[in-house]
Amino acid sequence: MAAAQNTSVAATPPMGWNSWDAYGLTITEPQFRDNVRVLKTKLLPFGWNYAVIDEGWFFENPQDRDAPDKLRYALDPHGRYVPVPARFPSAASKSGLATAYTGPTPKLAATIEETSFATLGAWVHSQGLKFGIHIVRGIPRASVERGLPIEGSSFHTQDAADQTDTCPWDPTNWGVKDTPAGQAWYDSLLRQYASWGVDLIKVDCIADRPYKATEIRMIRRAIDKAGRPMVLSLSPGPTALGHAAEVGSLANMWRISDDFWDVWNSGKNFPQGIKDHFALTASWAKYAHPGNWPDADMLPLGELRPSPGWGDPRSTHLTPEEQRTMLALWSIARSPLIFGGNLTLLDDATLKLLTNRDLIAVDQTAIESSESLHDGNLIAWRAKLPNGQQALALFNTGESPLKIDRPLKDLAPNTKPQHIRDVWQQKDLTPKTTISLQLAPHDCALLILH
Repeated sequence: MAAAQNTSVAATPPMGWNSWDAYGLTITEPQFRDNVRVLKTKLLPFGWNYAVIDEGWFFENPQDRDAPDKLRYALDPHGRYVPVPARFPSAASKSGLATAYTGPTPKLAATIEETSFATLGAWVHSQGLKFGIHIVRGIPRASVERGLPIEGSSFHTQDAADQTDTCPWDPTNWGVKDTPAGQAWYDSLLRQYASWGVDLIKVDCIADRPYKATEIRMIRRAIDKAGRPMVLSLSPGPTALGHAAEVGSLANMWRISDDFWDVWNSGKNFPQGIKDHFALTASWAKYAHPGNWPDADMLPLGELRPSPGWGDPRSTHLTPEEQRTMLALWSIARSPLIFGGNLTLLDDATLKLLTNRDLIAVDQTAIESSESLHDGNLIAWRAKLPNGQQALALFNTGESPLKIDRPLKDLAPNTKPQHIRDVWQQKDLTPKTTISLQLAPHDCALLILH
């Protein structure tokens, strides 16, 4: 399988915070800055270093997302979305004035703004963090209506737009033609993001429903031309296993499931729950390596408020046992770790989980990992760690307590550890040749063997 072009980008699974699970489309600059401050002080020392603004930063009225004809956008004079100054005050241009549009009256409302995330991106960097944004693939319908010129080219937006191609669930954009005009559009877009100091770009409606390989390639080329290393993250899932080699050659992380939320097992495609992820992570494990990380989706822990991307404002519905299981599975499968809860409301129990150094070391340093046993409700995973260490995770996926009393050689063949460390208890155990323990429903044990 070909590797992504620059394996120094996302050499380990990215870790950070994304606004979607707590704020949905509604995040404002003051809210973002408040979360970033907590990210810096409480999580950055443990490796959580990406701060990502998710969908909708170019909407003046995100509450009308389900009524597309009411939406009001902010565009720059070259048809690219820019942050709405009412929500992101530091984005405002020096003049503070919008440019008048003088062409035919369009149906979609948009102001032409000289706004930018450059100031906010620089501030994130000054905190020792990395800056990310979410976009939906394609070209704004509002800019195509206005026939705006594509920056750095002789083309206009209507030259690049494929008006037969739409995202089934997003009303904002047309697809982009696989032509010089289409490439010029993406080149312009990634130059803009590079000037803003973007370190991670999450592109939606591209990894599935539909899978758009041509646009992924155009975005990859545009990133490489832009001259700034950026993590390319693809959504939504589930990315088909048949595309593994292709996405691995183009992107750094890609979603392997439909949207994941705080449920154990929904019984539906949406939302996905923890139990659904055992088979998914097992099938994708062999594709995880530096520069390429199958993404099990964000971690809906803590407080999912004030305006989560799905459901009512709430504390996570995951039990303490399910929270441990989710973090252990994500980590031993080497998924990116992107926290979604409201950091300004971070509780001690959640903070303790997120700052468990042994857990983080499994995610960040594992050399390879795989499911090693599936026997009824017992699932075991092993990961090879540096310096001859191994991680062993034991999961109870059932609805009743599970007694485990098995020879260690059955769970971790060819292992004779001199030391066993319990990751949750943060203490060393007496080495034994048999693993004897009881797991509550939906709970797990995570051990470091060496």
